[in-house]
Amino acid sequence: MVDKLSGAPDQVIDGGGLAAAPGLVDMHVHLRDPGQTHKEDVFTACRAAAAGGVTSLLAMPNTTPAMDSPELVRALLEKASGADATVYTAACVTQGMKGQALTDFPALKAAGAIAFSDDGKPVGRSGCLLEALERAWALGVPVAAHCEDVDLAAGGLMNQGEVSRRLGIKGVPRAAEDCGVAREIAAAASLGAAVHICHVSTRGSVALIRDAKARGVKVTAETCPHYLLLTDQALESMDADYRMNPPLGDESDREALMEGLLDGTLDAISTDHAPHTPEEKADFITAPNGSIGMETSLAAVLTALRGRTALGKVIQKMSAAPARILGIPGGTLAPGAPADILLFDPDMKWRVDPEKLHGKSRNTPFKGMELTGRVVMTFSRGRKVYQLT
Repeated sequence: MVDKLSGAPDQVIDGGGLAAAPGLVDMHVHLRDPGQTHKEDVFTACRAAAAGGVTSLLAMPNTTPAMDSPELVRALLEKASGADATVYTAACVTQGMKGQALTDFPALKAAGAIAFSDDGKPVGRSGCLLEALERAWALGVPVAAHCEDVDLAAGGLMNQGEVSRRLGIKGVPRAAEDCGVAREIAAAASLGAAVHICHVSTRGSVALIRDAKARGVKVTAETCPHYLLLTDQALESMDADYRMNPPLGDESDREALMEGLLDGTLDAISTDHAPHTPEEKADFITAPNGSIGMETSLAAVLTALRGRTALGKVIQKMSAAPARILGIPGGTLAPGAPADILLFDPDMKWRVDPEKLHGKSRNTPFKGMELTGRVVMTFSRGRKVYQLT
């Protein structure tokens, strides 16, 4: 950090043995604020973000009430102004996230929304989706699409495959995601507009996105650390912390996602951080989907991709690329950029203890796992917001 008058450093940090990187940009986070703050709130989420090296995050709009009005957008951003990470928010594509009538895109953008999404569910009517993509493209604001055929997915609790059959649990076929991805790609291609595909989890979706990019469709896509490190084998334990939507796939899906990251088909890595209480997660059948992930994201990805790509490529997928997709500052250590910086030890091994995490919820799918790579210090806009003790 530098004194603005003298140009001399006002703080010197010994980073010997550590790697320095721009702060991570997590473009898919559920803050649960407003309306579900017993699970998480802006401040606890940002403490968890700081501990994971995340300095900017995009909040998804499936709050209570849904983030579909300028007043709600402004209230969240004002509340978050003192948090330990920079909070941006997506606003709903449709009123009340009901998939029928569009929200007021220009007013929501003017209030501070930087993306539109109905994440948690797909936009219900295809005509509504087309209109949303066209309006958002005209405004220069991305649409982040939750891709799912809800009829195919109905009643499914995990990936449809060998494990679900062995457990006697209704599964979700890959086609539920693949059909949704195909719809969004076709809609964007027909308009010449852009679309961003959320939480890609299947080998079929990777193939569809790869083909679309080769055809010049303006599509970007993200996947999540849990899809890179875990498979549906984790659900043998009937532990609901491993239940998420889309569900964990099998080894062929995991390998396809890795290849998609390495060849550029998948642009970014986000967490889909989704806090729930222990009581909600206690019963495998009735539990809501979702897992927390910001605090473990860098370590999980480094562990999954170790030996398969350069460290700089990992940081690019978790920082520069999501910042570019969202059109926000960050993702660089260039002079004049926001002083969002993380220092980490890429070789430090540590075991994930849910009770030592910094957010309100404990539903991590990496509990008890030994990960390699640990955030040591995080600076947000030049302010130290986390230091490993």
